[in-house]
Amino acid sequence: MRYIILNKPYEVLTQFTDETGRATLKDFVNVPDIYPVGRLDYDSEGLVLLTDDKALQHRLSDPKFKIEKTYWVQVDGAPTEEALQELRRGVTIKGVKTAPAKAQILNPEPEVWERSTPIRYRKEIPTTWVEIKISQGMNRQVRRMTAAIGYPTLRLIRPAIGPLTLGELQPGEYRDLTADEVSQLKTLTAGSSTVKPFKKKSTGGRHYDSRNNSSRRKTIPRKGNNEDL
Repeated sequence: MRYIILNKPYEVLTQFTDETGRATLKDFVNVPDIYPVGRLDYDSEGLVLLTDDKALQHRLSDPKFKIEKTYWVQVDGAPTEEALQELRRGVTIKGVKTAPAKAQILNPEPEVWERSTPIRYRKEIPTTWVEIKISQGMNRQVRRMTAAIGYPTLRLIRPAIGPLTLGELQPGEYRDLTADEVSQLKTLTAGSSTVKPFKKKSTGGRHYDSRNNSSRRKTIPRKGNNEDL
């Protein structure tokens, strides 16, 4: 079995093919027979888990296990404590109230890579990085949550899923999970499964070996389904 995490770049689809010619996982991951666990929006960045272990993939996608996902969100404006409390209580999106989220201002701001297309800045309005942790899987949930409290999302990065973190992976790089990381995922989703294995399929791309990492890279602090949520 293969278990891989990729730092998905901005404007890349979380799939291996696209009829319109947009960038996909195939442009970065050179490992056959693996599939993404859930998705991350085309305009979002960060951690995507891929595996050929369909039983684990099925359990990780099951809402009953409530696997927590961490997002770093650069928003337009400076959210008040009252606004953050709204996220913590849950906000209503199209008539549906979200489950309570964990939300806090990131101070200092996280060290992150330059995005291929810079966000828009407005001189008179600051931007703020907020950490949001959720276990739900509503479509574009985080973006809709920040919009609901009056602070639109300008940039969204997922640095962690459960115990997994990006570490020093740069956009487009990936690595195999350690045996300990795989064990942690299986413990989180303990249970039986009768899901059939994936069918074989080839891909192409670029690999990053975390064991040979260079110290020149900026690091994502190790903080500790579906779409980006």
